[in-house]
Amino acid sequence: MARAPSLGAPSLPSPETSNYQIQIGSLKRILPKKRKTLAYQFSVGGRLSTWPAYASGQAILQSRKPCCSPEGRSKKQASLTIAKPRYLEDLESYLRKELQSLDLTKENAQELKLQPYREIFEFFIEDFKTYKPLLSAIKNEYEVTLAHLREKIRSLEPLKAMLVSVSDECTRQIVALQEEEKAEITMLKKEKLYLLKLIDKMEEEKGSLQTQVNKLRKNVAKEYMRYINECDARKLLLADLNEMRNQQLEMSLRQVQEVKGEDLVKVTLALKIARQDLTKAQVELNTMKADYGDVVPRRDFESQEKKYSDLFEKMEVLQKDFDDLQKEYDTLLEIHQETVEERDRFYNELQQVQRSSTPRPDWAKCAEVISGGPERWSYLEEGKTSDQLVDVLLEEIGTGVLKEKDSFPGLGKGDKVPVYLRYEGQVKNKKLNKKDVVNILKEIWKEKVSADLQKGKQSSLPEFFLSYLQKRYGDSSAFEWAYTIYENIKLYRSNEAMSLFYDILSGKVDEGLYHGQNQLIANLLKELMASDSSSSGTLTTEQFNLALRAAFPLKSRDQIQELMYASRYKAESTEDLIDYRSLFMEDEEGNAEPFTAKIRSQYASEKQEYLRELRNELGHASEVKVDDLKTAFSAIDPAIDDLTLDAYICLAFQASKEQWDQTGALPVDTVVERLLAGDTKRIGALPEEIYTSLSDRGEAGAYA
Repeated sequence: MARAPSLGAPSLPSPETSNYQIQIGSLKRILPKKRKTLAYQFSVGGRLSTWPAYASGQAILQSRKPCCSPEGRSKKQASLTIAKPRYLEDLESYLRKELQSLDLTKENAQELKLQPYREIFEFFIEDFKTYKPLLSAIKNEYEVTLAHLREKIRSLEPLKAMLVSVSDECTRQIVALQEEEKAEITMLKKEKLYLLKLIDKMEEEKGSLQTQVNKLRKNVAKEYMRYINECDARKLLLADLNEMRNQQLEMSLRQVQEVKGEDLVKVTLALKIARQDLTKAQVELNTMKADYGDVVPRRDFESQEKKYSDLFEKMEVLQKDFDDLQKEYDTLLEIHQETVEERDRFYNELQQVQRSSTPRPDWAKCAEVISGGPERWSYLEEGKTSDQLVDVLLEEIGTGVLKEKDSFPGLGKGDKVPVYLRYEGQVKNKKLNKKDVVNILKEIWKEKVSADLQKGKQSSLPEFFLSYLQKRYGDSSAFEWAYTIYENIKLYRSNEAMSLFYDILSGKVDEGLYHGQNQLIANLLKELMASDSSSSGTLTTEQFNLALRAAFPLKSRDQIQELMYASRYKAESTEDLIDYRSLFMEDEEGNAEPFTAKIRSQYASEKQEYLRELRNELGHASEVKVDDLKTAFSAIDPAIDDLTLDAYICLAFQASKEQWDQTGALPVDTVVERLLAGDTKRIGALPEEIYTSLSDRGEAGAYA
């Protein structure tokens, strides 16, 4: 830092001028504000007064030692009484005044405190010309080190946003797991209650059947006793009949003898033969009684056997159902036990996360410090996550810092520096607002698309960016505009137009992503205008739904419904009409309507799902070749055409079609990252086998 000339006093020669003599005495000078020179106190010999560093402004008295004589002590005491040089006192006084005038309540208080010390050191460098190179080198090295440390601190600031993002992600996962677990436990409890009721019902039916069997057994026993009694009665009846028959025979014989007087011998023989027949019949009757005494009639036996068969079949079916229910019940008990263990494990993980993670910030406090007050803060925080709110705060802080900067340090002209930032020295800050930057970006895209159409090929955005600024603002001011625009788009990450331009400009994203999104929205607008036969700018809900399905045939029913909800986000009337033209409008800062933002978010999620299927198709391979990647694309997207497939392969391997034979295998992660940075999307419907596998996991609804 150059030393300003002294005011109100004659100029003094350097302290190293040996022939200069100055009268001993105090030379009072008033130290003005920063960058005023100081007066110096020199000795009579023309040199700076020598003064030990350990001496104070007053006399320094050492305690005497017992071994010293009075004369030695008096000489030593006189030599140690040394006055502080006037130059040093002036410097210290200047330093105290400067430090007292500082406002140490600001955020950069340490930087402000450092400035007076830096000026004092520069005074030394200017006045000590012999040591000026060495002192300047020391000062420069300290300045470089301080700049390096500031840059390192600035590079560590994104870690704060990463911690907040990780905390939010963990919280969301834990809440989702708790919700899933809660719903699953509720369902299992309901199933358990249902099964318990079913088991009770089966047990009641089993008891009822057992009661019926017992009752039937008692009935059979009663019938058996009745049949035995009837059998005994039958035997007695037969005995009575035989006796009556014998009596009748005897009576008939007597009558015959009496009436006809038949021969006694003949009658005796007939009686003998009758008695033999009776004995034979009696033997046969006894044999039949012995053989069939315990036998029931066949008709009753067949009836009871049929009833028994029916009951036995029913009991077997009930027993089988009971065994199946028992197995299901045991399985549910095991699942319930596993669920309880998993719940306990998740609960323990939740406790660990709650102990280790930082508490969620109170975002309402930001309304007190953000310009615009609570109203503006409520507008900024609407519908944003914690990570997005951190970006908003960083943008607000960065906006203030950016406005205070008058210039930017140039990054030099090295090969690693982007072509539009290759400049040495200080670059003036144009201090643009969001609206100005967004308008310039729109003009750049418009001019680039027109230039690419004329040339027939796509040019590099960084080179076109610089050439456009040079053409519009001249070579002298082009880098000023380039640095200003670059710092703004790097700061405002929540603005879709700025963040996408920055990602493409820095090489993180392929330019085809911008054109692909614009083409997607243009096709939708064209379809909506085709459905608007009256050119009124409005469509009914049914017409709008049909136009969405025609423009996006691969979207699921839920995705179409999300777009329908987004189209009615700011609808004030209850009429069944949608002003579709207003859905594609942007505000002055380039922020799109919720409908357009939803289309872009669905585009990103569909691309991630498409690439996830590609990774699954590639399997567990760590590297992939051109042929393998073509096969995988054809498997997950059979309707893909050759032109689109070649474009995807060129994007993944960063090589033209003629160079494919010379291209080796690349890591799968690298290929997926390159495809994710480009305009990659599904061409045809989902294959049936993949749709079936997704259906088993409950994910096929996204492609219904």
